[in-house]
Amino acid sequence: MSKVATAATAVAVMDASNVKSKVSVQNTSNNNRLLGLAAATGSSSTSSTSTSRPRPIVRWRDMEHLVAGISGGVLSTLVLHPLDLVKIRFQVNEGTGVTARPNYNSFIHAVRSIVCSQGFTGLYQGVSANCLGAGMAWGIYFFVYNYAKTQMQAGDQKVSLGASSHILAASQAGVLSLLVVNPVFVAKTRLCLQYEQTSEIHKKTYYRGLSDALVKIFKQEGFKGFYKGFIPGVFGVSHGVIQFVTYEEMKSLYNKYHERPIHYRLSSLEYITFAAISKMIAAAATYPYQVVRSRLQDQHASYVSCRDVIEKTWRHEGVYGFYKGLVPNLVRVTPACCITFLVYETMMSKFADRREQQEQLEAELEAALQLQEQNAIPPVNGKTE
Repeated sequence: MSKVATAATAVAVMDASNVKSKVSVQNTSNNNRLLGLAAATGSSSTSSTSTSRPRPIVRWRDMEHLVAGISGGVLSTLVLHPLDLVKIRFQVNEGTGVTARPNYNSFIHAVRSIVCSQGFTGLYQGVSANCLGAGMAWGIYFFVYNYAKTQMQAGDQKVSLGASSHILAASQAGVLSLLVVNPVFVAKTRLCLQYEQTSEIHKKTYYRGLSDALVKIFKQEGFKGFYKGFIPGVFGVSHGVIQFVTYEEMKSLYNKYHERPIHYRLSSLEYITFAAISKMIAAAATYPYQVVRSRLQDQHASYVSCRDVIEKTWRHEGVYGFYKGLVPNLVRVTPACCITFLVYETMMSKFADRREQQEQLEAELEAALQLQEQNAIPPVNGKTE
């Protein structure tokens, strides 16, 4: 009997050893997969009971809007800066006071005159300041606008916001971007208004570039020189509000009409169409503030205040004076807005695809961790080997 018991015990030990060996091999395979998944997802933990971390105030998902906005703003400015240059020169041409300004009869005449006197590069005067300003403005605007929307939606993009919420988010974004970028736009305006060298223009301050303009503005006019045109710029926040509310509402109604979720991603043509319509509506409704702001920032003329600009413009030029440069402005801002929004939406789609891949890897990691726990060796006699 003892021999039989001994043989049975030996068999049991051998079976337990085989089971332990198989479990060990399977756990080793799972651990190798876990390490690979952890490396892919950036996780160094192999425990399913990881310590919960507090949600950061600003996440990379929020910063994606900043990167996409900067990219769209810089690209559209590089392509369409000459139109912005001509628009500004039309805006400040009040017809009185500054006799040394070039007189342009039309948009085509303005382009020809600039090319004949300064060459093709003359059309890109002030482009560095414009790229920096536009990139910062669009980046900050998209970042703050979408961050405010996310807070209102409590992180759920499927939640539909009304027009009042879009107005609030757009207003916050517009004021903050204006506070940050106004000094750069003052420098841009002055660089765009450096005309062909004449005896009278030579007496004015000449700026060699963006950094030189910022330094000289601060030395000659102090900190307040950086915020010339700020007040009409605040009124101009309504421009962004009208544009973004119109853009968002059109997208929402369009998706609702087609019975799709509000965050459904549209085609490039649909984004371009909605961006163009919203921009033209906003530009036509708020254009006069741009004329007032440009004239306040002009280094060749001196105005006491916004009221002074409005009174003199009305007295000498009438209603027409507040819409000078509107045609080149619409020719510029419509394609510029389309490029900006198309680049922005395209980059956000790429970011979303990348995030989905990341979430899929993390889901596989979680599943592998659970599998590892299920395959763990149970305790023997209340003790773990």
